[in-house]
Amino acid sequence: MKKYTLLILLLVTGALTACGTTKPPQNTGASSEQGGQTSATTSATGSESVTVDPLKDPNSPLAKRSVYYPLDVAVVQQADRPLIAAHAHYLATHPGVKVRLEGNCDERGSNEYNLALGQRRANGVKQLLIAGGASPDQIDAVSNGEEKPRLTCHAERCWKVNRRTDLIYSE
Repeated sequence: MKKYTLLILLLVTGALTACGTTKPPQNTGASSEQGGQTSATTSATGSESVTVDPLKDPNSPLAKRSVYYPLDVAVVQQADRPLIAAHAHYLATHPGVKVRLEGNCDERGSNEYNLALGQRRANGVKQLLIAGGASPDQIDAVSNGEEKPRLTCHAERCWKVNRRTDLIYSE
């Protein structure tokens, strides 16, 4: 019985010693995708950590890309200012990224009025982005007027979704 116990103990010790002397290859460098926005790093322990571009992360505040307005208003509401600040910070720290701001309106009002209102909405977001550190060269502000509604019913529940400025990033 002692022989078998001693033999098992030696086999286990030998196996553990063999495992402890073999090291996996270490890769401590980083690899990145186009634009340097997504990276993967392998640590000395072999575990990999991945940094996801916040524009593609649904849990990031940058996932929200529309600012909404009350009727006939072009001023960004207080509740949306932190969202604009987050986008401004992203643009300031990623100078190669560009964004197009599209001002939109509901169907009420003339075409001319809605085009002008949509432009004021887009320009208001642009000014806040610039004040937050984004470069004017990164931002294009245009108006769609009432031409690109999200919803097409003729009721307030649709109109309030159509009164917005969309932030559209180019890759």
